[in-house]
Amino acid sequence: MEHKAGFVNIIGNPNVGKSTLMNALVGERLSIITSKAQTTRHRILGIVNGDDFQILFSDTPGIIKPAYDLQESMMDFVKSAFDDADILIYMVEIGEKDLKDEAFFNKITNSKIPVLLLINKIDKSNQEELEEQIALWESKVPNATVFPISALENFNVQAVFERIIELLPVSPPYYPKDALTDKPERFFVNEIIREKILLNYEKEIPYSVEIETEEFVEDDDIIRIKSVIMVERDSQKGIIIGHKGSALKRVGIAARLDMEKFFDKKVHIELFVKVNKDWRNNTFQLRRFGYNQK
Repeated sequence: MEHKAGFVNIIGNPNVGKSTLMNALVGERLSIITSKAQTTRHRILGIVNGDDFQILFSDTPGIIKPAYDLQESMMDFVKSAFDDADILIYMVEIGEKDLKDEAFFNKITNSKIPVLLLINKIDKSNQEELEEQIALWESKVPNATVFPISALENFNVQAVFERIIELLPVSPPYYPKDALTDKPERFFVNEIIREKILLNYEKEIPYSVEIETEEFVEDDDIIRIKSVIMVERDSQKGIIIGHKGSALKRVGIAARLDMEKFFDKKVHIELFVKVNKDWRNNTFQLRRFGYNQK
């Protein structure tokens, strides 16, 4: 029996449901899902293994016009998704008419590899609107196969999955067959904490935050974690901590509960807050946090 393997990269505008789709396809909560835009900052690899296939799903940041160095780096992750893809998933949501970046759109329409165009959130539409949208995207991206889906409701996701398996190139596996992702444990600790910050704080705070896990010690019955929440300004530090530490405590409890589910083990976590001035525009800091690929 021939073995198939390949990279399936998911791209699209912010907040169209790329992370929800990735998690539905992989079956694990690998990508942060919140209702805030620009949630995903890295390319996150989720690996699905079968007896005769291995699919390497890659969730990428939403396509935006970069306003600062961090966002430039985020868009570099998206560009790299074109370079190593065997199959491209271009995701839009119902009612969407175009991609925010013309150059990316041209890359998709001129792609030499298979493109699956997924119209997501169809649970929010009616039949007439859906038919109009399918016709619109079939004319805009004639090289794509269009699938209407609801990633949240898991509608039609299986059909997409089966089509991916059909399109995979013949190849040995790229990773061990029991691997779930290429990211280390600390990466997911950071992402879980960052998700809780996105859910608990308003305005600019979540976008000014980076997490660094300084300690991850796993014993037989418990994982001990020490993580630092970096902010850009002193005023943000106060907001993160909250009155008598209440806000930080809330983040810590919610993060711990998620980590215990994710790692299937008891977790003890300590959170600290530090000011790291203007890290989003600092090349050295961005590289340290795993952003700058250059």
